[in-house]
This record gives sequence, structure tokens and C-alpha cells, in this order.
Amino acid sequence: MSVETRERLIAAAGAVLRTQGYGRASARTIAKEAGVNSALIFYHFGGVDPLLFAALDRASDERMAMHTATVAECRTLEELAAAATRIYRDDLEGGHIALLSELVAAAVAKPELRGEIKVRVEPWMAFMEETLERVIGGTALARLTPPRDLANAACTFYLGVNLFTVLDADRSRTDSVFAMVRRLAPRARLLTLRRPIRLRRAQHRAAQ
Repeated sequence: MSVETRERLIAAAGAVLRTQGYGRASARTIAKEAGVNSALIFYHFGGVDPLLFAALDRASDERMAMHTATVAECRTLEELAAAATRIYRDDLEGGHIALLSELVAAAVAKPELRGEIKVRVEPWMAFMEETLERVIGGTALARLTPPRDLANAACTFYLGVNLFTVLDADRSRTDSVFAMVRRLAPRARLLTLRRPIRLRRAQHRAAQ
């Protein structure tokens, strides 16, 4: 029963945060959604904020598994740009963007939340860096814009998009940004060509 109660509370917290926002995500509201006594939130999680982060963690684990599969076959910037668009749309439609946006916005007024959010962003930074390294590592583009720097830029953009979706109700503006990225990706193709290994070795020997 304890495991079932925890699961119900996590699901309820996620639902309340997505639909009603952080400001209305009280112990009473979440407990009502879960159909349990509000005291159980403090018994199982120690408070409302830890419960909300548990809901974010649950969503993040699910999204990470999904998105890892989405980018697994990407070999070019064009494919990666298309995958990034699918990831954004999946996160938006699945409510993950709402979860993260609400907690990031809450952290403006509650600095104690910032460390918790930062810890949860790091795995996504690593995910983006590893994906970019696989796609552009060893190319001229990687030398101009290292995967780590691109991962920082992508994370900054994604967090910005999370908050901007509140204003972009019909998605037209954010969709136009992703469309621009897909148009630009083919133009960077020459920068992602890897020289043949034999040519690189010959050039290295000639330089010695």
C-alpha cells in the first residue's frame, strides 16, 4: 500500500503541476487529486516541493529513455535538427515542458529550488553533449563550436522555449525557430565532413 500511495501522489503531483501550476500545487490540492490524506505527502516525501521534484524526476526518466531512442540513429545535422523538433513537440504534448517551466519559474522567488533544478539539468547536458560529439566530433564544426558549448547553447535555448510556450499559444513562433534550424543544418554540411583516416595520417607524417 505504501508503494501504491507514493505512486498515486507522484502522478497526482505531476497532474496538478501541469494543469494548475506551481502556485496551486498545495498539499491539499495534490492529496485531493490522489484521493489520499494530505499528511501522507509529508510522511512519504517530507513536503510538497520534494514531491513535485519526484514528479519531475519520473517524467525526466521517461523522457530520457524516449529521447535517447529518438537520437540513436542520427548521423547528420539534418537528422539531429529533425530529432530536436520531435523532442520539443513530444515534451510539449506530454506535459514535460509544463513541469519544468513551473519549477524554473518558481525558483525565481524561491532560491532554494535552484540547486535541485541544476542537479536535474546536468544529465540532459551530458545527453546533448554526447549526442553532439557522436554527430560532429572530429569535424571542423566541432573545432569551431565544441559539443560542450553547443550543449550549453541548446540547454539555454530549451529552457527559454519552455517559458516562451506560455506566450506562444499556437506554437507559431517556436515552430518557426525549429524550421530555421532545419533550414540551416544542410548549409553546415561541409563543416561536418570528416577527412579520410589515410589522408589525416599522411598529412600528420608530412608535418613531422
